[in-house]
Amino acid sequence: MTKILCPTDLTLATDIALAHAGSIAQHGNGEVTLFHVLTKEEIKNKDIGNPGPHAKTLDHLAKEGVKVNRVDREGSPLKEIVVEAKKGHALMVAGTHGVHGLRQEWLGSDMLKLVREVPIPTLVVQMYTPRTEKMGHILMPVAGHADITPLLDAVCMLAKTYGAEVDVYQQLQEGSSTSNTLLANKLKMIERLTKEGIKHQEVNEPVGKFYEGFALRTIRYATNVGASCIAIMAQSSGEHKKIADQEKQDLIMNKTGIPVLCAV
Repeated sequence: MTKILCPTDLTLATDIALAHAGSIAQHGNGEVTLFHVLTKEEIKNKDIGNPGPHAKTLDHLAKEGVKVNRVDREGSPLKEIVVEAKKGHALMVAGTHGVHGLRQEWLGSDMLKLVREVPIPTLVVQMYTPRTEKMGHILMPVAGHADITPLLDAVCMLAKTYGAEVDVYQQLQEGSSTSNTLLANKLKMIERLTKEGIKHQEVNEPVGKFYEGFALRTIRYATNVGASCIAIMAQSSGEHKKIADQEKQDLIMNKTGIPVLCAV
């Protein structure tokens, strides 16, 4: 039984995350932990177990046979989420409402920090993400990290759950050479997907003289091909800095509503 963690602050963004967590659980024979860190007001008023915006989603998932376990806990949101993630969960699905949303310290501007601290991969969905999205097409940019096994594990898990196809994607800048690490990692990605029987293709996107940035071009390409998800390493690589912290933040907080799978 695959356990999926879904932290919630009882907002619309986290209800969209719950819908996606439930869909993954349904397709992958799993169950969901709906995890809420109580506010001081909730503790004072003994307002525990309030479904907030989740009532309809919980009812729908129950009818679909998806088990959802509600867990409420006191403490620091980020710390408690990390602790809960270690309790046998294979994936976290988190909703972000952007840097201007409520409780933005862990579901807004610090989302990148959160996905780096949890010991499991995280699927980040946006306020703009359709709640009925099926993961049919995953875009996996070639990473420059020394060990991309966590990324491959996460992509294969999600691709197999939905029968999705994967684009192994690389931006090739005019006049620049590709490092040996990137070449080796691209080959590793293709070999792993082939071994797992996952449909895939290699995509090399040429980049001209006027380079707009990795995140912008990646989101544009993903939108044009109708990708359901962009898969990245949460940490920046030591050698390849194309996806620096700001680029990763831009990907995670994208306003096109494309979910981002972050591996650790």
